[in-house]
Amino acid sequence: MNNTIEKGKTAAITSYILGIGVFIAMSMNSEDKNTFASFHIRQGLGITLTFISLGLIISNFDSLLISVPMWVFVSVLWSYGMFSAIKGETKPMPLLGNLFQKWLVNIS
Repeated sequence: MNNTIEKGKTAAITSYILGIGVFIAMSMNSEDKNTFASFHIRQGLGITLTFISLGLIISNFDSLLISVPMWVFVSVLWSYGMFSAIKGETKPMPLLGNLFQKWLVNIS
């Protein structure tokens, strides 16, 4: 188990670089299919899709009262996932993490 975490840690951390990091991590994990890295790739892809979705919706409003909470929400989830990967843990993000694992089950 510990060996699995160490082998997948680079891909797991890379997956939290919003946008492009997910695709880099997916290519890094394409041969080995490391379970630790796959978990974090799904979390990273989920937070990226959440960021894009919320951004598209919130861009219709020109208000800091709406956009600042979105940035805080995404930043907290991103930080939680990044530190979880660095510590070698597979704890899903609060609120959405379990949904990301269920919805993106085919992503590794």
